[in-house]
Amino acid sequence: MAVGDHVIPLYTPECRECKFCLSGKTNLCQKIRATQGKGLMPDGTSRFSKDGKPIYHYMGTSTFSEYTVLPEISLAKVNKAAPLEEVCLLGCGVTTGMGAVVNTAKVKAGDSVAVFGLGGIGLSAIIGARMVGAGRIIGIDINEGKFELAKKLGATDCVNPNGFDKPIQDVIVEMTDGGVDFSFECIGNVKVMRAALECCHKGWANR
Repeated sequence: MAVGDHVIPLYTPECRECKFCLSGKTNLCQKIRATQGKGLMPDGTSRFSKDGKPIYHYMGTSTFSEYTVLPEISLAKVNKAAPLEEVCLLGCGVTTGMGAVVNTAKVKAGDSVAVFGLGGIGLSAIIGARMVGAGRIIGIDINEGKFELAKKLGATDCVNPNGFDKPIQDVIVEMTDGGVDFSFECIGNVKVMRAALECCHKGWANR
């Protein structure tokens, strides 16, 4: 890493030295585990302040600010030819959504998929499902303004839970003759998590 490099922030860094990074089983790097949740740098301090009082870092990246400070292990160098307004999404949303589909769930060609929430993570899950050749990809969101982009990225169907007089999981079960093979909850809402679980096909589906 050098001055002038183009970089993107990483919510989950990799020091490549700790037990977790070297295990090959997880990327939950321990170099920042104790301090990130407190809004501090790995050395236990904050680089931000106002009127002499500390302002804490957010999730190790502080990406809501115009300028930020990160430890080097929380940065990934990217090609200077890559458009920053696009590659900036790779630090969290894209890797989370796409990774859940491709690496964790291991969705296969022909599988049916439901994606709850069409924000950055949900849309990335749709891209991942399309990449592996999923047969049916159902996007679920209460904001229908997101449907056009979701379909452009690979969704075969988009549904608004508010448009039905029954639970959305029942709607999806009917749409798919028993439920989807894989369901991804990309919002973080407990009630939606239940719907995501109950729209899965009995016997073999995964959430």
